[in-house]
Amino acid sequence: MSGESGKSGKNGKGGKAGSGAPGPGLWERLERPAPAPRSAALTPGRIAAAAVAIADAEGLEAVTMRRLAADLGVAPMAAYRYVTGKDELIALMVDFVHGELELPDAAGGWRGTMRAVGLRTRALMLAHPWMARADHFSLTPSQFAVSERVLTALDGLGLDADTMMAVFRTVTAYVHGAVDSEIGLLRMMRKRGWTTGDETREGLAPEMTWLMGTGRYPATRRYLAEAQRKDDAAWRFELGLDCVLDGIAVRLGI
Repeated sequence: MSGESGKSGKNGKGGKAGSGAPGPGLWERLERPAPAPRSAALTPGRIAAAAVAIADAEGLEAVTMRRLAADLGVAPMAAYRYVTGKDELIALMVDFVHGELELPDAAGGWRGTMRAVGLRTRALMLAHPWMARADHFSLTPSQFAVSERVLTALDGLGLDADTMMAVFRTVTAYVHGAVDSEIGLLRMMRKRGWTTGDETREGLAPEMTWLMGTGRYPATRRYLAEAQRKDDAAWRFELGLDCVLDGIAVRLGI
């Protein structure tokens, strides 16, 4: 279920600048036989793995073609035999990471499939936080494999094609929105040197104390006083996901 865009070489679409028509896309080019022998030491998988390692450690902004070449130990222009620039490099990274997502079998039906994909997507995004900034609308084989599995689970339930896609995108929107928020909080905590929920609440106490003291937010004050799962992000995510799936089931009678 299911970024930062850099300037691609040429026109970013694999075609010649000013030609008016895009050339073959990244995935078509990678499946074509190479026009000249390529070094066995450099492959799309190795390029993607190295770029993902940089992004995991230092963030998406640290991924540049020059840095990638240095980490791979190749000439600065070597990767351009596979990708035209950063846009395609990010697509390669997104595809590589989505390839790590284990697709559920059909035994759980549409709901079990979508729930499993949602939970596994959250785990994937938390393992690779830069994914929250990458382009969710990249067209990659591994992403299509995920959507194909979900749409196949929805097929045969009497839904028209538009409704099937709406269901898929609704669940995807929840997953990405919830995890984006979770990653944003973790990023803020890391920036301020906070490692736990207690440290975060202590650090935010002056602002929170003043806000609650105004008396304008009684429901929030009750939450702060009574909530037992403030730091249980996994429980909160699963509850929200189940609510979305419950709503779909009731609305569509499936």
